[in-house]
Amino acid sequence: MKKQKDKLLFESILEQHKGILFKVARAYCADEEDRQDLIQEMMIQIWQSVHKYNDQYKISTWLYRISLNVAISFYRKNSARVRKYTGLNEQLTEMPIDDKSENERRLNLLEQFISELKEIDKALMILYLEDKSHAEIAEILGISVSNTGTKISRIKEQLKIRFSKLKS
Repeated sequence: MKKQKDKLLFESILEQHKGILFKVARAYCADEEDRQDLIQEMMIQIWQSVHKYNDQYKISTWLYRISLNVAISFYRKNSARVRKYTGLNEQLTEMPIDDKSENERRLNLLEQFISELKEIDKALMILYLEDKSHAEIAEILGISVSNTGTKISRIKEQLKIRFSKLKS
């Protein structure tokens, strides 16, 4: 009976919150195959942890915590492999399209800049852009609320500087 309950909870979580997995995977993996591998790893970890879920916490908080921890581990493991075998990335092989709107271009740059951040900073920005409160971000990442605010301010300043360099 417990296994059936866990299975139903697992399926419900994935159905209602799969966007979280896709957002985290996209932020940590540029390559589609790596993203799919990462999503699979997240799903395995969620399945293995579903029986430990405490409904005192929001399910999205619990899910972000698992997804980000898996993504950070996956990223660290893969970055060693990528340093050894760097192929052509998508940016080098794609032809620029001139009809992109300025907003779309700036969003793509923001996404690129965020993807270049350190693991914890990347996680912070994903959650910040999801309109999570500083308290929620702190709870998900296991850091203090004041540290969360300080880190977000510093990252935003770094991003502003990078954008201003493009205008110069």
